Amino acid sequence: MSATDSTADGAGQEPTRRDFLYVTTGAVAAVGVGAVAWPLIHQMNPDASTKALASVEVDIGAIEPGQSIRVMWRGKPVFIRNRTDEEVEAAKAVPLDDLPDPQTDEERATPDNGNLLIMVGVCTHLGCIPLGEAGEYNGWFCPCHGSHYDTSGRIRKGPAPANLEIPEYTFLTDTTVRIG
Repeated sequence: MSATDSTADGAGQEPTRRDFLYVTTGAVAAVGVGAVAWPLIHQMNPDASTKALASVEVDIGAIEPGQSIRVMWRGKPVFIRNRTDEEVEAAKAVPLDDLPDPQTDEERATPDNGNLLIMVGVCTHLGCIPLGEAGEYNGWFCPCHGSHYDTSGRIRKGPAPANLEIPEYTFLTDTTVRIG
């Protein structure tokens, strides 16, 4: 039998040195791709400081009616406002048909204390930080692009597509809340 008479699929032949080199080269290439890809994938993980701030506890006992505080959570400002009764009534009186992103005030305020409002202080348009007690609705106003939010943090006018976000929170005591 001559060298040209071998079978077409190579079945029954012993592995050659060339076969070993192909397998070895493929394995080294796979390890090389993994070694290059690992740092690229790992750098997409959240920063360690963000993980450390997964939740924050805030003492809200000293916030007087009409007063706001700002705390940082996950690198973003969170507005906590103890609204006056007038601000709550103004928010409840708004017809849902007038809102671009309809939500009732009850859906946005804390269940046990309707005067307390906790929301992420980042404009939903381009991520700016709105000013408190400003704008046409005496809520929050984003001076960068002109978005106006009411006393419940709902978008009323401007380019922002949605209301200010309400984060997850839990009351630990009557005067302490955990955000996140």
